Amino acid sequence: MSWWSEFKQHYLVKFWSPIPAVIALGILSTYYFGLLGTFWAVTGEFTRWGGHLAQLFGANPAEWTYLKILGFKGTPWDRIDGVMIIGMFAGALAAALWADNVKLRLPSTRIRIFQALLGGIIAGFGARLAMGCNLAAFFTGIPQFSLHAWFFAVATAIGCFAGAKVSMLPLFRIPLKMKKVTEATPLEKNKQSAKIKFIIGSVLFFAIAITAITRSFDAPKLGMAMLFGLGFGICIERAQVCFTSAFRDMWITGRGLLAKAIIIGMAVSAIGVFAFVQTGMEPKIMWAGPNAIIGGLMFGFGIVIAGGCETGWMYRAMEGQIHFWWVGIGNVLGSLLLALSWDNLAPSLVYGYDKINMLKLFGTYGGLYVNYALMAASFAFVVWWERRFLAKKSQYQNNHI
Repeated sequence: MSWWSEFKQHYLVKFWSPIPAVIALGILSTYYFGLLGTFWAVTGEFTRWGGHLAQLFGANPAEWTYLKILGFKGTPWDRIDGVMIIGMFAGALAAALWADNVKLRLPSTRIRIFQALLGGIIAGFGARLAMGCNLAAFFTGIPQFSLHAWFFAVATAIGCFAGAKVSMLPLFRIPLKMKKVTEATPLEKNKQSAKIKFIIGSVLFFAIAITAITRSFDAPKLGMAMLFGLGFGICIERAQVCFTSAFRDMWITGRGLLAKAIIIGMAVSAIGVFAFVQTGMEPKIMWAGPNAIIGGLMFGFGIVIAGGCETGWMYRAMEGQIHFWWVGIGNVLGSLLLALSWDNLAPSLVYGYDKINMLKLFGTYGGLYVNYALMAASFAFVVWWERRFLAKKSQYQNNHI
């Protein structure tokens, strides 16, 4: 086997191990902050997309308080978050094409479409109430030393637990269809189709990369954001990074591998963000109020009902899973509903509470140590939960032999 065939099979076709991939995402998100001055986030931009949608129906979203907070100017092509998300979609699609993992897959039942849309709306509303999703209010929010991200993380875990219980109710169970067969059906791969998809994925990758580099000459930050997005998209698709899976698998099956990988990724990112902050950069701090807790509960519940978080639905949609197109539509609609409701909710849930920077609350190094102590406690909890779950499962099996 040639070096190219080996490289292609190992890095472009096979799925990646989650721990190194999530560490890579942590490093990428750190440099994204250091070079662009903002954090890796997606739902804020999806809310702006909802604003553009509202414009088509005669609304004036530029006057909405929430979109004034987010900044609603230009088009996605003119905004850092906008071009980054374009890069993410392209990167996820290119990676899926390389691995011959793109195929249109329809939802098996109508209840799945209902789940996707409803869960997406709840998750989108909750994410924007908390001022961030599994990225800005969790994976990149915690390394930013924003206390609201810890409120959100704990609430999201609880919301996912509730969502896991509800998703197992008969209403959401998909009826199994039994089919009589006389022999196993061999798995078949169309080599010619896979080759064409690989070429298309490569053309897409280089087209976006060249576009980003070209854009860098007149708008350096926009071009760089698109390149980062390309990297983010490839990583999440190849490693199948979905925060819904991390929480849901832990509660339902006791598997905590992805949850531990996410904590390790945040720990790697936090020290990098801390170093940038020491050079004078300002971390992104959001309100640590009831909005973060309520938003986290809604987000956690919603992503489990929908079947995917922000990163999860994005790469799965690029793989051709129609179910997750509905999740994305629900996310945008939920974000839009929050923007419309903000003036009624914010006075009691948001404005009366501080934006708490842990580096100021506990002191520069005290905040660093507290943040790492909380991450270590979270890691220890996941390990404890895995062992507890497996012990209970083993005991159950012994009692029923």
